[in-house]
Amino acid sequence: MITCLLVANRGEIACRIFRTCRDLGIRTVAVYSDADADALHVREADAAVRLPGAAPGETYLRGDLVVKAAQAAGADAVHPGYGFLSENADFARAVTDAGLRWIGPPPEAIEAMASKTRAKELMGIAPLAADRVTEDDLPVLVKAASGGGGRGMRVVRELSLLRGALEAARAEAASAFGDGEVFVEPYVEGGRHVEVQILADAHGTVWPLGTRDCSLQRRHQKVIEEAPAPGLGPELTSSLHELAVRAARATGYVGAGTVEFLVADGAQEPLFLEMNTRLQVEHPVTEAVFGVDLVALQIQVAEGAALEDGPPTPRGHAVEARLYAEDPAAGWAPQTGALHRLAVPGVRLDTGYTDGDTIGVHYDAMLAKAVAYAPTRAEAVRKLAGALERAEVHGPVTNRELLVRSLRHPEFTSARMDTGFYERHLADLTEPAPDPYAPLAAALADAHGRSRFGGFRNLPSQPQVKRYRTEPDGTEHEVRYRHTRTGYSAEGVRVVRVAADAVVLEVGGVQREFTVRAYGAGDREGHRVYVGGTALTALPRFPDPTAHREPGSLLAPMPGTVVRVAEGIAEGVAVRAGTPLLWLEAMKMEHRVTAPVSGTLTALHAAPGRQVEVGALLAVVQETQEDTP
Repeated sequence: MITCLLVANRGEIACRIFRTCRDLGIRTVAVYSDADADALHVREADAAVRLPGAAPGETYLRGDLVVKAAQAAGADAVHPGYGFLSENADFARAVTDAGLRWIGPPPEAIEAMASKTRAKELMGIAPLAADRVTEDDLPVLVKAASGGGGRGMRVVRELSLLRGALEAARAEAASAFGDGEVFVEPYVEGGRHVEVQILADAHGTVWPLGTRDCSLQRRHQKVIEEAPAPGLGPELTSSLHELAVRAARATGYVGAGTVEFLVADGAQEPLFLEMNTRLQVEHPVTEAVFGVDLVALQIQVAEGAALEDGPPTPRGHAVEARLYAEDPAAGWAPQTGALHRLAVPGVRLDTGYTDGDTIGVHYDAMLAKAVAYAPTRAEAVRKLAGALERAEVHGPVTNRELLVRSLRHPEFTSARMDTGFYERHLADLTEPAPDPYAPLAAALADAHGRSRFGGFRNLPSQPQVKRYRTEPDGTEHEVRYRHTRTGYSAEGVRVVRVAADAVVLEVGGVQREFTVRAYGAGDREGHRVYVGGTALTALPRFPDPTAHREPGSLLAPMPGTVVRVAEGIAEGVAVRAGTPLLWLEAMKMEHRVTAPVSGTLTALHAAPGRQVEVGALLAVVQETQEDTP
C-alpha cells in the first residue's frame, strides 16, 4: 500500500491529486521551483522540496532532482500529473529504479506512444511524406512528433508556405520538447476533436470510459470540453471505444490514458490522432458522468488492484471550461499580476490559485477549470454559463466573458461546433460589451467610501466628475453625479442605495444591484475596480498631455523571454508591416511579434534570452513616407 506520494508537478493538477490523497489517507509531498515558493500546491502538501531555479528546464523537467526529492521526503510513490515529465519513459524508469512506485503506464507503453509518428505506425496509419505533399493534399497540418499542447503545430493551406511551416515547427518543437521531429498529416476542416478515456489494470482488463468532445480550441489547445461527446451515434461511439481499447492492448497499457481522434462531419470512420499516456486536463467531466475518482483508480491500479469486468454506467452530462489569464481579443496574449479574488459559485472548481496569489510568467496561463454536471447537456451548459457569469475573477484579464458567450452560442448549444469555432466567431465573441452603468456604480461606491456624510449635503453640490477605462478594450468613460439633501443623484437613473461595496440603481423602473470591489484604491487614480463582471481602471480627471508613444514603437504585448529573432533582422533593414521580427515565449507558448508599420528598422532592443515586461520597447520602425497624388 502506498503511504506517501510525491507529485512531480505543480499548480492545479498537484492540488487535485493531493485532494484524493487526503481522502485515501496518503501523505503528500510537493516539489516547487523558486517561482512557486508560495504557491497553493506547496501550502497544501504535507511536505515540500525545493527545486532551485525558475525555468521548467531547471526544475520540473529535472527528473533526477525529482527522484532525489522523493527519496529525501520519504515518499514511496510518484504521480507525474500531466505535462512536464508525465510522458517521459526515462523518468518513469528512474522512478522505479529508485525503488518507488510509478503512478502511470509502463515505460515501454509510454515509449510506444511518445512519438506520434510511431503511434500512427502502431495503429497502421502512415503519415504524409513532407516532400511529396501536393496541392490536392491541402490543407495539411504540420505537427511535432513529441509533446503536445499545440506547440510545434502549423496549419498550411498554400503549398508555398509548407517549407517555412516545417522550419518553424521544428524550431518550436526542439525548444519545447528537445526533439525537432515533425510530420505532416491531413487537416480536416470542420472536424470535431473527440477522445476516449481508458483505464487498464495489470490483469488484462481495459475500461473505455466513454467519449469527450474537445472541439473548442485556441492554438490547438482545448478551451471547453464535455462528456459524453454529443451526437455521435451508437455505431461511431462503439468504433471509438474499440480503437481505444486496441491501442491500449497493443502497448500492454496499465493505468489511465486517453486516445484522441478527429471526426469529420458525417463520417463514420474516425481519424486516429495520438494517445496521451497520462491523466488528461479534462478528466473531471468523465469523473462526473461515471461517478468515479480517476486519481484514486490510478493509485489502486498501481498498487495491483484489479478492475471490475466493466466500467460503471454513465449518467448525465458534464461540461468543463478552462479559465485562462489571457486576452482573447489580443491574440490570446497571456496576462500576469496579482489575483485578488477567484470564486466561481455552484460548480466544481479545480485550481492551483487562491485569493492574493500572483500569476507569473514561467508557466501555463490556466487559472482554473470550472466543471458543471446535470442530468442533460442543456442543463449542464446553462449551469456552467450562469456560474461563470456570476464568477468573481479579479486580477489580470481573463477569458471568462469569452467562455460565457461560447457556452451560449447557437453552434455550441445545438452541438454543431467543430475545431474551427474560434476562427469563425472570435471577433463576435470578443466584441466589448461593458455594462454602461458600471462606471457610475464605481464612482458612487468610491465617493461613499470616502465620505463622512454618505452622499448627503444640506445644499446641492456641484457635479462630481470621475473617469474610468474599461478593461481590456480601453474605452474611456466620464461619469457625473451630485451630492444632494436626499443623497446621491445622477442623470437618467434613480440612485436607490449606495454602500462602499454595493450600489442599487433604478433604470426605467427596474432596480439593479451592482457589487463593487476595489483594489489599490489608496492610490486614488490607477486603481482597479470590478463592478459585477466589468473591470475598470480609475483615471485622473484630466488626461496627461505629455503622455505619448514614439511612432513605430514596438512594445512587448506580454511579459516573457525573447527566444529568437527572425533571420536577417537587424537595425537598418527595411521591413513591411506584418513582417515577423522576433518571437516571445510566455507561459509555455511562443508568440510572434511583427512589424507595426512598413519602413526601416531604426532600433532593435531584443536579443535571444532577454526577459521583458509588458510594454518594454522591443524595436522601432521608422515608417516609410510615400508621396501621394
